[in-house]
Amino acid sequence: MDTNQDIVLIRGLIREARHWGDFTSVLSQQFPNATIHTPEIPGNGRLHYLTSPTTIAGMTEILRDQVSARKQLNLIGISMGGMIAIDWMSRYSTEVKTAVLINTSIRSVSPFYQRLRWQSYPAIIKILLLPKSQREQEILALTSNQHTHDDEVLNSWLQWQQQYPVSARSAGNQLLAANRFTIINKPTQPILIITSTADRLVDYRCSLKLCNIWQTMYRQHNSAGHDLSLDAPDWLANQISNWLSSIQS
Repeated sequence: MDTNQDIVLIRGLIREARHWGDFTSVLSQQFPNATIHTPEIPGNGRLHYLTSPTTIAGMTEILRDQVSARKQLNLIGISMGGMIAIDWMSRYSTEVKTAVLINTSIRSVSPFYQRLRWQSYPAIIKILLLPKSQREQEILALTSNQHTHDDEVLNSWLQWQQQYPVSARSAGNQLLAANRFTIINKPTQPILIITSTADRLVDYRCSLKLCNIWQTMYRQHNSAGHDLSLDAPDWLANQISNWLSSIQS
């Protein structure tokens, strides 16, 4: 990839830019001259004071306003962030050069019990019912396979939640938007779909089926959890770097 170009990292449901963790610095080592943007979903992180829209399109608009460059963007979205990336590249095709979709899903492609694995329902209900101070531990246990008992990661997440709390209304709106999201036509830009077969939140077959329908490039990790950027940051950055190099060489 031309390292002078712009990379946009888009997180998922009730997560903020800081949840990219070490992945941001690992990616910057792969592309030392690239500008890496980490916009916030409204209702999360630095924009926690806003109420999240009830549509993915509404989120896309606010993310676009946070990115100074408006052309030749390389989008990297995880989970709901992948949905935002799809919407962005579909409705503003001249702004997006490539997209990497990590552990994402689309309503028209996969059933609800795969988009949120039925085995995770008890944990999700527990997260919704717990006080905010206890939610992060359950979220970490559900989304990570490598850092479930990592006190350093958990303490950081707790600190971020206390600093920028996500309201119940925003969390509900984000869940509604993700559940509703669908798309009819495949975007025209090059797409890399990445997933983990050990994802306990979203069934990896959502990514695999999307890859088969859209005929895109596909990579999978066999032990990382839903938060691939946390569990395998070096592997993920390498996959993205190799793919971008291959399509531009």
